[in-house]
Amino acid sequence: MQVPGPWLPGRLRRRYKRFLADVELEDGSLVTAHTPNTGSLKGCAEPGMRVWLRDTRDSKRKYPYSWELVEARPGTWVGIHTGLSNHLVREGIETGLIGPLQAYERIRSEVPYGHRSRIDLLLEAPDKPPCYVEVKNVTLAAHGVARFPDAVSVRASKHLNELVEVVARGGRAMMFFCVQRADVTAFTPADDIDPDYGKNLRRALAAGVEALAFRARVGPGAICLDRPIPIICH
Repeated sequence: MQVPGPWLPGRLRRRYKRFLADVELEDGSLVTAHTPNTGSLKGCAEPGMRVWLRDTRDSKRKYPYSWELVEARPGTWVGIHTGLSNHLVREGIETGLIGPLQAYERIRSEVPYGHRSRIDLLLEAPDKPPCYVEVKNVTLAAHGVARFPDAVSVRASKHLNELVEVVARGGRAMMFFCVQRADVTAFTPADDIDPDYGKNLRRALAAGVEALAFRARVGPGAICLDRPIPIICH
């Protein structure tokens, strides 16, 4: 997926108020950028880290710069823009990369379902049950293993429970972990950070909810799903 720029490199000074970040550009100027990620960004928001900002050139935005990428470790760029994950997964379905989600004629986004929720992607075909796909953007990793969530998330557990209800009604449900970094070889729930989420994920899998994890190649101007990685969920 191409992501238009211009792109500006810099160093993170601080992240604050959840959606803001101060970044020092290469020319020494300091700018405030919007942070399109509601998570803690554990391991991805340390002062001094190299970052890339995207200039949206949108005069209507209070903060036209968007913090999109961070070098979490030398040579490893991580995509922090959670909104891009849905587009990456949709592109992967449409290009045939995601094998288990093929043979559906229609893809719809942000369809209301569950308890005042919206499913990220709804796949439909006349000869099969609808497939509800919940997408989670993953930025946290340790020792080559991607982990989610990076903070306690009641909302993420709620989504799992709603997927269980989909299966109970005869539908198909998929939990898709979109890992926006290429330095991982597997995925596991972060039980030490949010033990309830880990329990709910295992319960959902036992109830028939499916799960996939794909890692992505990330860089300024282009992000694309690379390949599936195994889910470790004993």
